[in-house]
Amino acid sequence: MRHGSATWRNWAGTYSVTPARLCHPVTPDEVVAEVRRAARDELSVKAVGAGYSATDIALTRGVMLDLTGLTGIISVEKRSGLVTVAAGTTLRELGRALWDLGLSLSCMGNLDSATIAGAIATGTHGTGRRFGGLASQVRGLQLVTADGQLLECSAEQHPELFAAARVSLGALGIVTAVTLQCEPAFALHSVAAPADYEDLFEVLARLELQDHFEFLWFPHTRRVLTVVQTRLPADTALQPMSPLRAWYDDKILGGAFSAMNRLSAAWPNITGKVNRMATRALPERSYTDRAYRMVPSAHRVVFRQMEYAVPRASLAHVLDALDDWLQRSGEQITFPVEVRLTAADNIPLSPAFGRPTCYVTAHQYHRRQHDEYFAAFEAIAREVDGRPHWGKLHYRTAEDLAPVYPLFDEFLAVRDAYDPDRRFGNDYLRRVLGS
Repeated sequence: MRHGSATWRNWAGTYSVTPARLCHPVTPDEVVAEVRRAARDELSVKAVGAGYSATDIALTRGVMLDLTGLTGIISVEKRSGLVTVAAGTTLRELGRALWDLGLSLSCMGNLDSATIAGAIATGTHGTGRRFGGLASQVRGLQLVTADGQLLECSAEQHPELFAAARVSLGALGIVTAVTLQCEPAFALHSVAAPADYEDLFEVLARLELQDHFEFLWFPHTRRVLTVVQTRLPADTALQPMSPLRAWYDDKILGGAFSAMNRLSAAWPNITGKVNRMATRALPERSYTDRAYRMVPSAHRVVFRQMEYAVPRASLAHVLDALDDWLQRSGEQITFPVEVRLTAADNIPLSPAFGRPTCYVTAHQYHRRQHDEYFAAFEAIAREVDGRPHWGKLHYRTAEDLAPVYPLFDEFLAVRDAYDPDRRFGNDYLRRVLGS
């Protein structure tokens, strides 16, 4: 295991820290040893993965454990579809390995370079009205507690800890392995098509019944891009995006989008015109590929991000109110607003707890000021009891979060039982969970 001290930064560039020790464990036993050593030295401990969380959720000036060396599938039960995987495995690595086993995750996030432990800890999700987030697929966790025990948690073993730790914010321990309920492998047929904003909710009512559905609304325009993905058997003849098309989308369209953001940062008043030009060029396209290949592997343009989970019935109000604010404020936004949907779940700190959910995501280019836009978006989402994505920017505190999470106090009780000295605490957790 490597040790050292170096400055760590997250992908978005919103936070950085120089911990007392930066460690790279490659086994659960090494994680146990580092947690025990930190306790002897009276230092806090935080785990990090790929660093895609835009918040300071992973920061510590104590011991930082980089779990990206804990990778690979540990065990497989092909009959039941239960797969145990090391915490630092990326979704891309996992998707490929599962496919070779004839399996798929039911639903992934929208970035396959995230690690599985980080993704579930922050409530990462994909889209599909019948499917929950990644944490809803978790059937077991291997977790190092504050006193240095390595526990196997499930609905049968340490059930109260398991129930809370599926979306834990890193507050309950260091997850070293995850057992996931997988299903037989499947392909996806993806169709992207432009539509008018005025027709959006008629379109949504029709397309919501599809397996996986999302849309992008481009501020300062009346245009959206809908994306429908339909499940097909794994042995379906694939028609993946051609290498030329993939290169064009990545290099040409990605480069053009980057240039558009740089221009808009320099001359904000052209943003609306640029967005309208871009939406007129929205392509209709379709292709069929393995399910895990449909998830992007990288974000080419750096941005800031805020995401709110709102009740499905409130979606129209949220989008209309955001559109109205943009018109009144004069704020210029180049990035589209993304909307995805998931089923309800029963995980205490999941943003989808107890209700079918729409996730609405606002983005801002990293060279543009985002606070005013995000504050306005958050105020709109709070009107409908919105809950923030834990790994994306927000301004909430424990005082105003507790009322929108029915099991908030139960989670805190589990935290008090398993980390009374706040070995895994940091500034972020003090804000959102309290002392």
